[in-house]
Order: sequence, then C-alpha cells, then structure tokens
Amino acid sequence: MTTHLPAAGDAVAHSDNELQLVLAALAGIAAIIVLIVWKKIHPFLALTLGSAVLALAAGIPLRDTFAAFTSGMGSTIGDVGTLIAFGAIIGKLLIDSGGADQIVDTVLDRTPTRRLPWAMALIAFVVGIPLFFEVGMVLLIPVVMIVARRARQPLVLVGIPALAGLSALHGLVPPHPGPLIAIDAVDADLGLTLGLGLAVAVPTVVVAGPLSARIMARWVPIEAPEPLGGSAQERAGERPSFAISITVVLLPVLLMLMRTVVETTLSQETTNPIGDIALFLGQPIVALLLTVLVAILVLGVRMGDTADEISARVGASLEPIAGILLIVGAGGGFKQTLIDSGIATIIAGWIEQAAVPALLAGWLVAVAVRLATGSATVATITAAGIMAPLAQTMPPVGAALLVLAIGAGSVFLSHVNDAGFWMVKEYFGMSVGQTFKTWSLMETVMSVTALAVVLVLALVLGVL
Repeated sequence: MTTHLPAAGDAVAHSDNELQLVLAALAGIAAIIVLIVWKKIHPFLALTLGSAVLALAAGIPLRDTFAAFTSGMGSTIGDVGTLIAFGAIIGKLLIDSGGADQIVDTVLDRTPTRRLPWAMALIAFVVGIPLFFEVGMVLLIPVVMIVARRARQPLVLVGIPALAGLSALHGLVPPHPGPLIAIDAVDADLGLTLGLGLAVAVPTVVVAGPLSARIMARWVPIEAPEPLGGSAQERAGERPSFAISITVVLLPVLLMLMRTVVETTLSQETTNPIGDIALFLGQPIVALLLTVLVAILVLGVRMGDTADEISARVGASLEPIAGILLIVGAGGGFKQTLIDSGIATIIAGWIEQAAVPALLAGWLVAVAVRLATGSATVATITAAGIMAPLAQTMPPVGAALLVLAIGAGSVFLSHVNDAGFWMVKEYFGMSVGQTFKTWSLMETVMSVTALAVVLVLALVLGVL
C-alpha cells in the first residue's frame, strides 16, 4: 500500500510502513557516514548517493528516486546559494582591499596586553559576520601568531578566543551556510534568526573564548610558531578607513534587523511607504546585493581599482565556493527526500510523543550526526530535515530558536574526522592531544553554552 505527500515539486509515492521508513532514514544517514568517513567520498556525492539509498529503501518507485532530491536541490540553491555567493564577494573585497586588516589593526592598536584575548574575540566576531570560517581563519591566524609573539603571551590564550568568534558566527548567524540551510528547511524568519543568533553568539563566545582560554593556556602553554603560510596578500597603497570597513561588514546585518523590527511593529494591513522600503531593503537577497554594490564602490572604485580588477576579484571569490554550493544543494535534496518520504513526519511525531523539547531534540540529532561525520553542514542538513515537520507548528520565535539549537549541535566536539581539527592542529603547531585539549574542548563548550542560552531565551520568550 502507498500514500502520497505533496513535495516541493511533484508528489512521490512511498511506503506507509513506519518501521520501513525509519530503517530507510537510518540506511540513508548510514550511507552518508560510511561514504564520507571511511570511503573519503566528497560530501556532495555522499549526500546524493545517501538520498538515493533513502528513497529506494522507503519504497519510492525507481523512476522517482531523485524526484524529491532534484526539487530540493534546486530550491535550496535558489534560496541559499545566491546569499552564499554574495557573502563570498563581500569577504573577498574586504580582504583584498585591506579593509579586514584595517579592522584588525584598529582594534589591536587600542587594546592593552591584558585585554588581548577579548580583543581577538571581538575581531573574530566582527570579521566572522561576512567571512566563511576557513577564510576568516586564514586571515586571522597570522595575526594571532604575530600578536602572541609581540605580547609574549601563550598562543592558546590569544588563539582560542579568535577561533571561538569565528566558529560561533559560522554555526549560529546567517549568511553562513549552516544557519541558512536550517532557516530554509524549517521556514524560519531570517531577520529574526539573525537577531537572536547574535544574542546567543555573544555570551557563547565569551564563555568558549576568553574565559575558557585562560584554563586551556595552562594545559597547553605553547608559544606561537612562525605563521604558517603568511597572511593574505595586501594591496599596495592606501587602505580603506576603519569606518568604511566596519560599515560594509555591518550593513547587511542592520538592514535585515531593520526589516524584522518593522515586521514586528507594523501590522500587515498598515500602508506605510517608509515601512515598505524597509521591508524591501531588509530582504536577505536585497540586503546582501546592496552591500556587494556598496563594497564594490567603497572598497574598489574609490580605492582606484579598475573595472577589470574588480571583476577579477569578484570572479575569484566565486571559484572557492563551488564545492560549498554543491554540498548545500545536495543537502537540500537529502532534506527534501526525508520530508517527502514521510520519514521526517514520523520521527517528529515520536519526538512529540516522547515529550522531548523540540529545541533539545534538534540539538541532539545535530550532535549525533556531527560526531559521526565530522561535518557541521551535514549535521545541520540532517537535523533540520528531521525537525522540519515539528517546526510547522512552532511560532516564529520558536522556529528561529530551533535553527540556533541545531546550529549549536552542529559544532559539538570537532575531532579527527573534521577537516577543521587538522587545520587548527597544523596552524598552531600542536600535537593531536593538545588539539583535543584546546580546539575540541572549545567547540564542545561552545555547543553546550549556545544550547543553554537558547533554552534560557525560550523560557524568557515563552516558547519552551
């Protein structure tokens, strides 16, 4: 016997046997884990093949194996991929113009030695808003090395706060891929999630960064080695001012937050030209596109760059994210297969019957997949797909907090199956054991702290 559910594209037939569907979900997730962890298959291919395993095991006809996958992939890249591309362009222009360096130097020049861990956390927090984790890391680690050597401070004391700032923004705050995927999957409001994400990220970075670094520096009191690979290449000549650089970073954040404020203060029936403009400018795609144009003007044209040079930089910013876009798209396809097969609805029903709070359940699912695959993106995709049916009954604030709970779980305990683990180990010149005592512990503290803050906000806002 088969049943039909509406899909993002055409409806697909599938089994209505709950046990078969749950086993299908486990088979699909297991296939992804095996392919990524043991067979070292690229996550894009692993997610595609895992979706096929899930669909076939769920009783979806052979001809419709990839129906939900292609539909979900197309809608995800359409919604999320454009924002990721805009973010990459902004980050590239900030780095190549010297604007990111200007932010770093300005903060460090005004910071006494004893406040350096806090300054590094602040720098990473601000720079981490538009930059992907890997890009921010490549940019900031040479700075961390130089600061630690000049100030004669343990490397961990200065480096962990910087890593905490980058990682927290990567896991909790759009327009980073993970939060965008979860927002799209559970249909949360981006502006609201952005505002709450920043509120969660601040105490999380404080606890996982400067406070935890003091303890970790005693366990691993290593000195800073020479910077590995050096810093990003700086442009010749004058750099943009601190005010201009920080404006480019914060402009999309302010526009999207403005939209959220207008939506919560004005009724939908109210006609207000200024409010309409705010709502338009605060749309994520508009806010980031406008910021790209502003960045081209103030970080390119005004700095004397030619049209060809600016075009080359924009093109160069898009090349490294091709893999990210494919992974995100395949993740959207896997999520849609989970939903269209009816598996997500069944698991969500079990969570509801077990009386496990949705926020805690989302965190636990993300933690489990993160530990198994080492991928925060795969963890976010899987958890968001499973929790999507539950989110349909949640108020907007609840859906936004669910995104953040999933994001918190997705960064739990980075270990040897995570590329970030090895990046930190090599950059910092640490042993595997030292990396566990610092980076891995920091990620765990961050995950638990973020969940605690999310739960407190849920209690305060009355959605738990």
